[in-house]
Amino acid sequence: MDGTLASDGGFAKGVIDLGGLEVRQVTTFAKVWSTGRDGAGAAFFRPSPVPVGFSALGHYAQRDGRPPSGHVLVARDTTAPDAAEPILATPRDYALVWSSPDGAGCFWLPTAPGGYRPVGVVVTATPEKPPLDEVRCVRADFTEACEAEAPPVWSWSGDRGGGFVSVAALRPAVRRVDARGVHAGTFLARSSAAPVEASALACLRNNGPSHTSAMPDLAQVHAVLAAYAPLVYLHPGETYMPSSVAWFFENGALLHQRQQQQKGSQQAPTPVAADGSNLPQGGDNDGSYWLDLPVGRDQRERVKKGDLASAKAYMQVKPMLGGTATDLAMWFFYPINGPARARVLGALTIPLGGIGSHVGDWEHLTLRVSNFSGELLRVYFSQHSAGTWVDASQLEYAAAGGRPVAYASLHGHAFYPRAGLELQGSAVAGIRNDSARGSVLDTGGRGRCEVVSAEYLGVAEPAWLGFMRPWGPTEVYDVGRVINRVARFLPRAIRERLERLVNKVFVGDGATGPKKHGSWINDEKDPN
Repeated sequence: MDGTLASDGGFAKGVIDLGGLEVRQVTTFAKVWSTGRDGAGAAFFRPSPVPVGFSALGHYAQRDGRPPSGHVLVARDTTAPDAAEPILATPRDYALVWSSPDGAGCFWLPTAPGGYRPVGVVVTATPEKPPLDEVRCVRADFTEACEAEAPPVWSWSGDRGGGFVSVAALRPAVRRVDARGVHAGTFLARSSAAPVEASALACLRNNGPSHTSAMPDLAQVHAVLAAYAPLVYLHPGETYMPSSVAWFFENGALLHQRQQQQKGSQQAPTPVAADGSNLPQGGDNDGSYWLDLPVGRDQRERVKKGDLASAKAYMQVKPMLGGTATDLAMWFFYPINGPARARVLGALTIPLGGIGSHVGDWEHLTLRVSNFSGELLRVYFSQHSAGTWVDASQLEYAAAGGRPVAYASLHGHAFYPRAGLELQGSAVAGIRNDSARGSVLDTGGRGRCEVVSAEYLGVAEPAWLGFMRPWGPTEVYDVGRVINRVARFLPRAIRERLERLVNKVFVGDGATGPKKHGSWINDEKDPN
């Protein structure tokens, strides 16, 4: 891929300048210690080799039982060598955070000099402190607040001494398109003996003139897509296919407006222009405008089914993690989200009538790409109100072309990394999300992906992207009545539990477009 990414910019050059602090991404490691729990524990590594002139900032942790698949950053101070306050400094000491009962694994927190912050924990396989030059601390003005990722990499409560310990990857506490915090790949260790908080450590900060200097240009974006554009599999029983936005508009989508002078009255709906140019721009979801399907029954039913032939991914390209990563958020439109089904008592499936069905369904996948190498780091699978990140090493890939695979669930269109059944709720009362290989939408195919937003590149956004009102009317469900009708044979306690779940999952305002989602300017939402 290297040849296809060549340009005069800073993308995929291996080094990113944070304003006097150069950082490199290291993906090769030497194992220090593992918990030895047959894949259920964790393994700990130090970056090796560290490039000449660079220094490690901390060690790396991941689940045990597979080769190391992550990265850590190493750093080099490029300011004057005789500066009174260099950006990097050697720790003054180390504080023991936790030691395994047999002393074979120890976690150490660097003690930073005044005005400096530690960025990662150090691991040893003996009770002796690490050498002072094992890592460097970073001057405070080149750091940002960090937090522990959830779930933790590993946690353990010893029954033979050693106390409780928890290990979690670190990430910047503020993660927005304009934020400067940089993910260093290091981790935090907490224990009952030394309850270290995330505030004891820091992430790096990009102090460069622009945090977008290492972002890809448009040609490089398309080169990344050629390598990693996902194949999206729809369920073989799917009735409600995706379509392009233009197809939805051209086939009778209507803009509704409520007259404010006479509360509750409406103007006649207006056909939406093919490019969305007559849609109101901006505003809040105040009930003044919304989209809906055509009025005629036959046309309405036809539009509900979507049009896979026209469907595409609408992509936002945005800087993340202080401009050291690029997020390619790929948005998919469905004219309608289909009705839901419940699974109760571990085996029984119950259709929920029209509950869950709504007009204008937007779902998305996000590819996170390293700006150091241009390689795929992980993929986010949106799943209703939240979702999950999956590391590149744990994705399913197509046999032909080696591109990642995603599965859209039946009717609900949530994305999953593997085919099968996922439940919202529990086995006692859950909402079904079934996925399997049926029709495929190849986002790498010609015309199947359109860049609609890349602010740092000045990409002109289509008019429909500025429509901030609902893409469908608000659906009102009589949840209790439906549950009592379709599940009247169930014990009352189960029906009440199912009713609470349905109200939590499905009751709310109509679906809104991509720009109204928090992930448009922020990082993706963690799982519930």
